[in-house]
Amino acid sequence: MMDQMLPKIEMLNDIGIALSSEKNNQKVLETILTGAKKLTNADAGSLYTVTEDKQNLKFEIVSNDSLGILMGGATGNEIEFPALPLYIDGKENTSMVVTSAVLNDQTINIADAYNAESEGYDFSGTRKFDESTGYRTQSLLTIPMKNHEGDIIGVLQLINSMDETTGAVKTFSKEDQKLAESLASQAAVALTNKRLIDEQKALFEAFIKLIATAIDEKSPYTGGHCRRLPELTMMIAEACDNEAEGPLSTFRMADKDRYELMIAGWLHDCGKVTTPEYVIDKSTKLETIYDRVNTVIARFQVLKRDARIDYLKTCLNAANEVDKHNAEQVYQQRLQQLDDDLNFIKHFNIGGEFMKPEDQQRVRDIATYQWVNELGEQVNVLTEDEVKNLTIAKGTLTPEEREVINNHIVVTIKMLQQLPFPKYLKHVPEYAGGHHERMDGKGYPLGLTREQMSWQARMMGIADIFEALSARDRPYKEGKTLTECLTILGKMKLDHHIDPDIFDVFVKHKIYERYGKEFCTPEQLDQVDVSRIPGYEV
Repeated sequence: MMDQMLPKIEMLNDIGIALSSEKNNQKVLETILTGAKKLTNADAGSLYTVTEDKQNLKFEIVSNDSLGILMGGATGNEIEFPALPLYIDGKENTSMVVTSAVLNDQTINIADAYNAESEGYDFSGTRKFDESTGYRTQSLLTIPMKNHEGDIIGVLQLINSMDETTGAVKTFSKEDQKLAESLASQAAVALTNKRLIDEQKALFEAFIKLIATAIDEKSPYTGGHCRRLPELTMMIAEACDNEAEGPLSTFRMADKDRYELMIAGWLHDCGKVTTPEYVIDKSTKLETIYDRVNTVIARFQVLKRDARIDYLKTCLNAANEVDKHNAEQVYQQRLQQLDDDLNFIKHFNIGGEFMKPEDQQRVRDIATYQWVNELGEQVNVLTEDEVKNLTIAKGTLTPEEREVINNHIVVTIKMLQQLPFPKYLKHVPEYAGGHHERMDGKGYPLGLTREQMSWQARMMGIADIFEALSARDRPYKEGKTLTECLTILGKMKLDHHIDPDIFDVFVKHKIYERYGKEFCTPEQLDQVDVSRIPGYEV
């Protein structure tokens, strides 16, 4: 007897090990039923789970070797059978063996289903199935599956134990029942643990996306960035993973690697929770809590008023009409000059990609215009701080404000390094914290070179730049066309800013086009001539 049991005990151990290592929930279910059938030499079986509301039993997997039936689990074959009610009109449904096993919390071992109808069980559905298929349901072993807290989470039903010698159907033995009950207990714990892990994972992802959404909501000008970047990063990563030749031919990602990169993408800007809104939302160069260009406009009105006063005084003191005419010309020229200068200031208050040195100098020249302020002091029409802001060469931020923005990546790294990431997410801080580094070591915050960075961090760097260039919600620019974005990226490749090999894959696989169709306007989706993209060889 022991000689027969030892192999089955070993088999039970093997099944337990398989259950604990399997990550796919559907495969876990399949392993449970397959293992139980093998342990008891059963010809068929079903596995059900208790629904969340504890009102029904849901079919999860159905198997019948004689009829060649395998549905549910990881098979991809959908089970069309309806769920079995545990209660009917508020009363316990004990007419079915599987529901009775759950409601009474007991294993039910039946020698012959047809003879068990006298015990109050309804096998009419079983008879119909047998009649339509030519099958004969005989012995049944039905076991409730209880987790470590004693809660029934499902039920395992085995059908027709086959005699290993004769092949005849026999009753499930006491040994079969004990083995199956032991497996059912292990399976319930495995399912519960898997469910808890899935729930924790779902909570973790929801929390991460909540943080990203909060960052996007913090500013109307970056709304959607934290959502778009992970998607673009994964598009780039998948294209690199599919490369069969070249430098990226050895780059491959398993599912866990994809998940790790996706999480890093969602968290790449988490440090922005500490960045002040007045910096993030600075849509013009003179903006603080309000746009100070309106104050400048008011000063120019004062200058125009003073010019008129000077003109009128000159007219009063003029000796003749010629002097008055000359004064009129000087006055009109002064008004025109002030209007031109004010329009110039208003134009360059809106940040752009580049401000020429001569335009910066004109701002400084305009600043020297004198006016009398509310204190009666004669001062420059533009303050030093206003000149500093208006002469910003690129964008709307001063070096100090840019430093505040840049500091978000330092905060991001510090925040992520303090989190106890599990082993399969250990690279998240490095991936998320490297998207502002450059291949030549001139990036920030760590000044890493290409060789010091992972492929994933370099991918995220390109994704971050392309998203920013194509974004339509930046305060100082319109979303650029695909050609404009690729031209800038190509120049960055030549300037050793971005990874050259990843950029080539980005263009080769037309990732820009896939992303553009989903996130850009039709006006941005121009026809790209890749032969004209700097640094890219067709």
